[in-house]
Amino acid sequence: MTGVAKHTVLKLLKDLGCGCAAYHDAHVRNVRARRVQCDETWSFVYGKQKNVTAEQMAKGAGDVWTWIAVDADTKLVISYLLGDRGASTAHAFMQDMAKRITNRIQLTTDGHRVYSDAVEDCFGADIDYAMLVKIYGASNDAGASNDAESRYSPATCIGCRTGVLSGNPDPEHISTSFVERQNLTMRMGMRRFTRLTNGFSKKLENHGHAVALHYMHYNFCRVHKTLRVTPAMEAGLTDHVWTTEELLGLI
Repeated sequence: MTGVAKHTVLKLLKDLGCGCAAYHDAHVRNVRARRVQCDETWSFVYGKQKNVTAEQMAKGAGDVWTWIAVDADTKLVISYLLGDRGASTAHAFMQDMAKRITNRIQLTTDGHRVYSDAVEDCFGADIDYAMLVKIYGASNDAGASNDAESRYSPATCIGCRTGVLSGNPDPEHISTSFVERQNLTMRMGMRRFTRLTNGFSKKLENHGHAVALHYMHYNFCRVHKTLRVTPAMEAGLTDHVWTTEELLGLI
């Protein structure tokens, strides 16, 4: 497609990924947000957790979760982090997000239990925080559980319940819809996140570079259809739509 060697493209991805991560870390700060939604998205590197050895896991193989914090109003991805789904990653993620926001926010997460302690440790009582727990029923193909096709049908969401953990969040804005839509955008924009294909990342390092590049492009280059500007423009972090040349200038 490009007329150059694959390793040349991978080196470009590495250099640009490092530049994007550094720019996000330095400039996506002092964000004034009102409503923030957080979620974590599964993917894997080299192989799924159950199929890799301890030696391969030590090199970064296995399940990798991408934690994302999205401003519901500007659609800005405030913070993202790659890691496992445990408490230590949740704390690191919340600490990073807390350092980037300058005011009191309303936060919504899913029901993943590690969020509660992480939010309390990083924000204390200075937050309006609620969990949105989705209740799932049987798979659409529950009656055909022996059929291989049943593996590809997600469980049906039959309801939701909310729980207020801190402050006084507005019930009308207890939602994770925007961050879940961002997860879909990520899966559609990066081949590495597409399910049931052989396009998955083979190295954790390259996986991280691709994620950094995606979120830099999403925040600064991609015009949001509803906002008609980029999320970074809406959040006041830049005054124009970045071009691809500007993005490449981060190398």
